[in-house]
Amino acid sequence: MKMKSRFTLTVFTVILFNQVLIAQTWEVYNSKLELQSRLIYDQIELLGESVRIGKVDGELFLLSQDLKPALKFDGNKIYQYLAPWILVKGPQGIGAYHEYGQKVLPLEYEEIQTFYNFLLARKGKEYWVFERGTNKLTSIGTFDEAKFTKLGLLFARRGDNYFLPLSKNPDKVFQLILDNDGRYVLTKEESGFGLINLEGDYVLNPVIDRLEHTAGNFFYGYDENQYLLIEGNDISANIRYNSFHEITFENGLMLEYIHGKLRRVMEEDGILLDSVGIESVERIGTNLYNVRFRGNKVGLLGKKGWLVEPNINAERIENGSENLFPALSKGKFGFLNSNGEWIISPTWDEVLLFSDQIATVKSTGKWQLINTSGNQIGISYWEEIKPYRNGIGIGKNSGKYFLLDRFGNILNEKGYDNISRTSDGFFLIEDSGKTGLLSAEGVEILPLDFQRIIREKKDFIVVQKEGSMGVLNDSGAILLPLAFEELIVDWENNQILTKSLYQPIILEEAPIEKRKKKGA
Repeated sequence: MKMKSRFTLTVFTVILFNQVLIAQTWEVYNSKLELQSRLIYDQIELLGESVRIGKVDGELFLLSQDLKPALKFDGNKIYQYLAPWILVKGPQGIGAYHEYGQKVLPLEYEEIQTFYNFLLARKGKEYWVFERGTNKLTSIGTFDEAKFTKLGLLFARRGDNYFLPLSKNPDKVFQLILDNDGRYVLTKEESGFGLINLEGDYVLNPVIDRLEHTAGNFFYGYDENQYLLIEGNDISANIRYNSFHEITFENGLMLEYIHGKLRRVMEEDGILLDSVGIESVERIGTNLYNVRFRGNKVGLLGKKGWLVEPNINAERIENGSENLFPALSKGKFGFLNSNGEWIISPTWDEVLLFSDQIATVKSTGKWQLINTSGNQIGISYWEEIKPYRNGIGIGKNSGKYFLLDRFGNILNEKGYDNISRTSDGFFLIEDSGKTGLLSAEGVEILPLDFQRIIREKKDFIVVQKEGSMGVLNDSGAILLPLAFEELIVDWENNQILTKSLYQPIILEEAPIEKRKKKGA
């Protein structure tokens, strides 16, 4: 009897990947939360309004408006995005792409600085400049340091010498180049200090004995026994004030002395206050000064004149709000009006500014609330009270936070580990590692049941619970289910991107037995 021969044929489903990988699927919704498309990326990043990056299998792509790959980047990591430049890092170094997709620098540099249409690239001590307008990469030489000023003038240092590599005279040596927040850069040569504009041209020749930046385009100088207040100008700097009397400039405070006596408080381009009898001036903030006169009278001086007239004997006056200014007298705080009169007597150890006509004050280690007449509001045992806004404050007692109405009444019986305001007046609550949301009136919208809550706008709240993300409205109804690993809101393009774990399904058919035909 002849034996029957058999063989086994196993059939596998063909998959598109060379090996079985766990990939990520992204769903794209419009602003109405209607599903528009599905995409497969490991990661999607929104770098800017029109710059989207996708990553899949270790490769980086610049994505089009519809989130399809438009350009494959060299390298495997986005190093930095400073519009319009995307800096990408690879094994050999850093390179640069324009956000429109043009590759302008290969990935071989140790450092790249950006300034609008310019790039400054470094390898070792050698520097190159790329200009998008000409699409040219130019070597500027070897330096110990090179960088852009805040407004884009390129300067470099070699040892103790400074240079302007892109100027008309790139080999010209300066003893010093100092940046500031204005349009004119301070320089020093053997002949003295000067000012140059963004083209590298002098607007104040280097002849000044001493020169310091004050604010904006203004400078304080001293030359040939004269004190000078100078304003930069694109063609020629202007001397706005000069005096043979001494003008001091320390820690942002300029004072003029006439015959050895303090007479004037100066601003950048001239006299802010000219008065007899000034004994001392203390700068307490930007354009804010406590000016003390004989008889120990003190006033609060601002950029446009007196904020508090010098009619009171006080140790200090601080900037205020709602026309009430905190002031210190004999170690206690009260509040003055703009005439320098006590509206609330100095009886408190510490005070905060008025907000919604309510101020927070501290005495014997506890905080309480007062109104504009100085009368107590509510209880007085708070460890902390955050400023009022829209009639509601936040108080802390026994380590827990509570919402307070304008009468000091507690709005929530249960305290929380923390309460913080959202930008539109709602309240995020946190307790025992969980987060919830209260309305602007303190009514619970979302219970303490989430890891994270972000209220993007009205009726659109991004939430995370047990590692999954979704979208709820202000009533707590589900707009997108809590089923995503990541959720990105792109309001500029009216898109919501969601990511969930996707495992390709591999089907394996059962073995099929085939018998040989007789006579085979």
